[in-house]
Amino acid sequence: MAKFYITTPIYYPNARLHIGHAYTTVAADALARYHRLLGDEVFFLTGTDEHGQKIGRTAQEAGLSPQQYVDQIVATIRELWGTLAISYDDFIRTSEDRHRTVVQEVFRQLVASGDVYKGTYEGWYCTPDESFWPEGRLVDGKCPVCGRAVERVQEESYFLKLAPYAERLKRHILEHPGFIQPESRRNEMLAFIDQGLDDLSISRTSFDWGVPLPGDEKHVAYVWIDALTNYITAAGFGSDAERFARLWPADVHLVGKEIVRFHAIIWPIILLALKLPLPKTVFGHGWLLLDDAKIGKSTGNVIDPTTLVERYGLDAVRYYLLREVAFGSDGSYSEPSLVLRTNVDLANDLGNLLSRTTAMLERFSAGKVPVPVGTSNLRPVAEAAIYECEQALASLSLSDALVALFRLVKAANKSIEEEAPWTLHRNQDPRLAAVLYDLAESLRITAVALRPFLIDAPAKIYAQLGAGDIGATSWQDVAWGGLKPGATIQRGAPLFPRIEAEEPTASAPRPAVAATTSAKATAEKAGTIELADFKRLELKVARVVSAEPVEGSRKLLKLTLDLGAEQRTVVSGIAGHYDGPALVGKDVILVANLAPATIFGIESGGMILAARDRDQLRLLTVDGSLQPGSSVS
Repeated sequence: MAKFYITTPIYYPNARLHIGHAYTTVAADALARYHRLLGDEVFFLTGTDEHGQKIGRTAQEAGLSPQQYVDQIVATIRELWGTLAISYDDFIRTSEDRHRTVVQEVFRQLVASGDVYKGTYEGWYCTPDESFWPEGRLVDGKCPVCGRAVERVQEESYFLKLAPYAERLKRHILEHPGFIQPESRRNEMLAFIDQGLDDLSISRTSFDWGVPLPGDEKHVAYVWIDALTNYITAAGFGSDAERFARLWPADVHLVGKEIVRFHAIIWPIILLALKLPLPKTVFGHGWLLLDDAKIGKSTGNVIDPTTLVERYGLDAVRYYLLREVAFGSDGSYSEPSLVLRTNVDLANDLGNLLSRTTAMLERFSAGKVPVPVGTSNLRPVAEAAIYECEQALASLSLSDALVALFRLVKAANKSIEEEAPWTLHRNQDPRLAAVLYDLAESLRITAVALRPFLIDAPAKIYAQLGAGDIGATSWQDVAWGGLKPGATIQRGAPLFPRIEAEEPTASAPRPAVAATTSAKATAEKAGTIELADFKRLELKVARVVSAEPVEGSRKLLKLTLDLGAEQRTVVSGIAGHYDGPALVGKDVILVANLAPATIFGIESGGMILAARDRDQLRLLTVDGSLQPGSSVS
């Protein structure tokens, strides 16, 4: 059995956590769940970094002791991780006795090795970021990270020597390309080392909310040896030698790019001084951005993940976080994009595939999974998708892993249109059994492969396919052929009902957003809309080029529309009111910027407008002849 030890940063509990923290932790959770499915011994660590001047000041302002204050915040963090189904194995708090003991032992060893000395620190200090900055790094006299005021500080401090380890660390980085990922972060760290490493202040006397240093208790440990050493505390350093030997080094430290330097330079040097192995990988992912600004407590643009889960569901939020942004790069967050991603990928593609497949199994196979006869068209697609997914997960490319899996989903939807099971059934074609089995088995494999990413949907897919208990599956069950012929399907509710878009949610809306929301609320109360709302619709004149029935539906027509510069396919529920051939040449009105939707396996790129009077339905057309693509205003 292989070992897999993965960590998140330990979060600073000065306020409730936001979607950026959820992004890191859900990613770590997906990797931990994947390795459990592989059969590895997984140790997944998260927790809180609870000491420091900022916590002390905030607690005092709230009229609480520092411990009382952090206890309240930590309770909300644990609750959030429960909401997001974070499967951590240990939650470490730096205020715990087990950690205090390790910090003090680490300090003793660093002093004994000659790597620590006492001196005086003088420099510019940013309290919110708990960072010292030389004069030359300040921006307009302020912190280069958060832009806030800094204080001139002079105090006695213990220092850790960094320079003696610089060349050794650089050599390790060059000889181990996977140590710092992605490559852009690796290059940044090499450049930082080449600038020269100053000795590091590792203690404070200006506050007392921290771990007192042995032999000199007016000093408390600063963040570098307090927070960073949590990773060895939880692994058993100094308390369980056998456990520590088994778990250390960590396989992955997953962190935001703003703290890569702490984890890829300072932490490894501490470990080298302690004569301990270095972690295998430090992966610095990018930021979630809102209006091109990092989402964070300091910018006041935080998004509450709990609100999103309540509104859209756990799986939708987890899928969006893991799929939307290439892991390692910055990416933009928006609530409309969450809705679109959920509707297109989860509702239209995955949910629609399950609904259509189980419906056809009921109609064409007496509700049983048939015995496949003949060649499987989807098996090679499934095997390629799983291979690509595994390769992506091995390189921590979570978004790419989901893209690979959904290639199988899209291929299965496409095969329904190409194979036309309703025609095979009508013609009593023996190939029908193979086609239906292909669809059901593709869904089963997708369900197993989605277990690291989604929480509820995989089990629902398994239940509807009559495939048994998905909790008993492992990653080996992604192999083709696991669905047993004769299994009874049990159709259920839609896997992902389509979401109607709502106003974006933020715990502290920006004034412009608040003003827009207020105007809209006023307009809705009056039964009207704003002109800006109407202008968001892109209405075009479209000429019908062809109109044909959609196989398997009595209500739908597949329309090919000429928009002048392009042709568009639209599925419309007007078959009971219009004959297909009679529509050819008509100029209709198309909502051209409607989000695409997959209907009966056909991607529909818009909606044509019609009016209804009781049972009568009539298309909206134009008075006279206009060029296709003309705007309606």
